[in-house]
Amino acid sequence: MMDVADLGYPGLFLAALGAASLLPLQSESVLVGLLLAGLHSPLLLWLVATLGNVLGSLLNWWLGRSLERFRGRRWFPVKAEALARAQRHYQRYGRWSLLLSWMPLIGDPLTLVAGVMRESLWVFLLLVTLAKGLRYLLLAALTLGWAG
Repeated sequence: MMDVADLGYPGLFLAALGAASLLPLQSESVLVGLLLAGLHSPLLLWLVATLGNVLGSLLNWWLGRSLERFRGRRWFPVKAEALARAQRHYQRYGRWSLLLSWMPLIGDPLTLVAGVMRESLWVFLLLVTLAKGLRYLLLAALTLGWAG
């Protein structure tokens, strides 16, 4: 029989993956809750959250590379104005703007625009992993520091 604690890693992975997509989800509360419960390795939780979130961003990058094929479709989750704004930001600051991929509201569209702008996969993965990994690391450090 599966214990609720066994769902921690897969649940966090799915929350982080979904949070990095264009869906309005958050993974930070899941990570904090699991850290405070103390049933899982903080290092493994950090790795799982980072991996899930980076893979979600990679999905955005891939969608961005395929965007021309889907642009204008009613079901596509990015509004034309939001995409244009993100493209202008990306053109102004370039690949370094991916260091902001961890930020709510702008991070997910930035990863999509990186695909539209044909950013290199390896540069994309390096910058996004750094940004998202540091965000989860800081969140974990603050959580564990406050918790004692």
